Amino acid sequence: MAERRQPVPARLIPRAFRMSHATVDVSALIGPYPFRELPHPDPGTLISVLDREEIPRAWVGHLPTAFHRDPRKGNESLYRDLVPHRSRLDPAPTVRPDWPSWEKELARAVDEGAAAIRAYPAHWGLGPEHPSLVDLARACSKNGLPLLFTVRFEDSRQRHAIDVAGDLPAATVRGVARAGTQARIVVVAASRAMIEEIHWGLTPSERELVWYDTSWIWGPPEDDFAHLLRAMGAARFVYGSGWPTRLAQVTRANLTLLPPDLSGARLADPTAWKPY
Repeated sequence: MAERRQPVPARLIPRAFRMSHATVDVSALIGPYPFRELPHPDPGTLISVLDREEIPRAWVGHLPTAFHRDPRKGNESLYRDLVPHRSRLDPAPTVRPDWPSWEKELARAVDEGAAAIRAYPAHWGLGPEHPSLVDLARACSKNGLPLLFTVRFEDSRQRHAIDVAGDLPAATVRGVARAGTQARIVVVAASRAMIEEIHWGLTPSERELVWYDTSWIWGPPEDDFAHLLRAMGAARFVYGSGWPTRLAQVTRANLTLLPPDLSGARLADPTAWKPY
């Protein structure tokens, strides 16, 4: 069997194609995955990945908490595990808005210096019209925190038989974006089809409050990434690796392989988002 190739070091990639202009990875995670083994899903390894990709910071969620009914204990683990690494890793805790005292969990996130709030409606059985999602978005807007919706962790063809949560519907994102909360929404792990379903189903003013991470967008030969950049503009996309469930090099490779007319495209910079 052929020996597996090692990732190309960032120092060997031409300067024009490095991710030096990216300031934050919005979709990194730590912690074990319930359905398969992940190698070294710990903060120390994540720091090494950021160093290799030349990304200064990351918004970090706690992977197992997505599968908990009550996210409180998972959030406590996230805060505790990130303490030695807070110079580069910012917590993105989970808040479940249909759970008792969710407002207290959001207040604690603010006190802990959270960079964003994660929510998993598909895992909690919250449909597109559930009013608690709008309540959460309104609270996030009030506190100046982006709201992250995750579409999937794995392709449906790879999922374990007891992993029954489906992909997040586009209607859920559109419903929150249309509610007038002014919350910044970041959609994580969306494919081209879902991104287009959300984006073109919103008014121009609503689109300005929704961004998409890059972790699940295909590059060549499909060239979905290039198509989306041409149709929607690079400003609607933020750097996201999806690590450790995705390869952290995907976004860098996709940017490197962009056609000449898109060379030098710059993604949105979440660190420039000012509080409301």
